[in-house]
Amino acid sequence: MHISVIGAGAWGTAMAMAASRHPAGHRVDLHVRDEAQAIALQQSRENTRYLPGFRLSDSVRISSEPLAGSEWRGMSDRLVVVATPMAGLRNVLTSLAGADAPVAWLCKGFESGTGLMPHEVQAQVAPRLRAGALSGPSFALEVARQQPTALVAASPHASVRDAMVNAFHGPSLRVYANHDMVGVEVGGAVKNVLAIATGLCDGLNLGLNARAALITRGLAEMTRLGTALGAQSDTFMGLSGLGDLVLTATGDLSRNRKVGLLLAQGQTLAQAVASLGHVAEGVYSARTVMQRAQLLGVDMPITAAVVALLDGACSAQQAVLALMGRDPKGEFA
Repeated sequence: MHISVIGAGAWGTAMAMAASRHPAGHRVDLHVRDEAQAIALQQSRENTRYLPGFRLSDSVRISSEPLAGSEWRGMSDRLVVVATPMAGLRNVLTSLAGADAPVAWLCKGFESGTGLMPHEVQAQVAPRLRAGALSGPSFALEVARQQPTALVAASPHASVRDAMVNAFHGPSLRVYANHDMVGVEVGGAVKNVLAIATGLCDGLNLGLNARAALITRGLAEMTRLGTALGAQSDTFMGLSGLGDLVLTATGDLSRNRKVGLLLAQGQTLAQAVASLGHVAEGVYSARTVMQRAQLLGVDMPITAAVVALLDGACSAQQAVLALMGRDPKGEFA
């Protein structure tokens, strides 16, 4: 299979590495933003900024040339993987609008400004693409280390699901298929917001009871929003729901959890984000998640507390008090 990965951040680099190690002997291209970055990668075979310490196989072709959809017509056994942040997805999909090869994106979140999920962006700019999302509980560093990881390939098109499985399913990376793209994308977006809340909880030393409560009630929020948007409730008990939430809310490699920890220590949002060196999608998705929930009449108190904190409308301690001061209700009401 010929696999082109667009975007050489940590995730794009890790997935290019995973594809190049596949027993099937895939041909892998990694497309970077500019020529200088391409030259540096070609010379060192190491992404020193986003994934230092790991060598790209010599078989991975590095390119700074833009990938156009016209190059991917009438070709079988191909897959384009979009590994940009959510903010870059629209432009890439627009350039791929004429492709008939399957396309998969790795980004998780809602588009800033429009509030759209990735598949909704695709429906606007490239409605004829056969596309899907590759998601689930995964840190790029552990994929690069070849530590056991499970992902979910979501698409309404069986051919796209099959392409993602064939590209990446191997000895250290299991890929499960799922047709519920809405549920997979909602899980991938909302868990980032909830991870900020859990980082806040841990940063304030509220204890393991509080962390467990936040994760569990956060899963309930995620499920309510997802089903209101047309997702299947079972999806949220799977890899892209519960699995990704637990990982992002508790893992020390989680950038969104780190934001919560830093806010609890008294840093400003600007200071917390600047210290990461990477994108924390939950910071950009939180307000959109809240807006979509309000439009649908979905109650999301944890998300509301995170938004208030990010907007500077309350302190970390006030956010906790607001959550604990809510009126009692039935668990599944």
